[in-house]
Amino acid sequence: MAAKPKARVHLPTGIKTGEIIEIKTLISHAMESGQRKDDSGNAIPRHIINKFTASFNGKEFMSADWHPAISANPYQSLFFKATESGKLEFVWYDDDGSTYTATADLQVG
Repeated sequence: MAAKPKARVHLPTGIKTGEIIEIKTLISHAMESGQRKDDSGNAIPRHIINKFTASFNGKEFMSADWHPAISANPYQSLFFKATESGKLEFVWYDDDGSTYTATADLQVG
């Protein structure tokens, strides 16, 4: 893969205490399933993001195992009850052992 995967996170604004919000995440990644062949007929090795986690103030609240059927540039939407301000952290785990992290400050007012 030529470019390093880029992770993005979108949070709503004007969040009130106790509000359930939608968090949207996206990572640019080719997500090669391992089932295609190159021009010579050789299998292209699998290379996917295989796990995604979300944490708030250091405590994991969501985890997902991804498989080869996930599309390129995977999008993950999740819901979270905003009870206080703090730090959100999202981690994508790559087959090659790499991890990609994005953080966002959650402001509750």
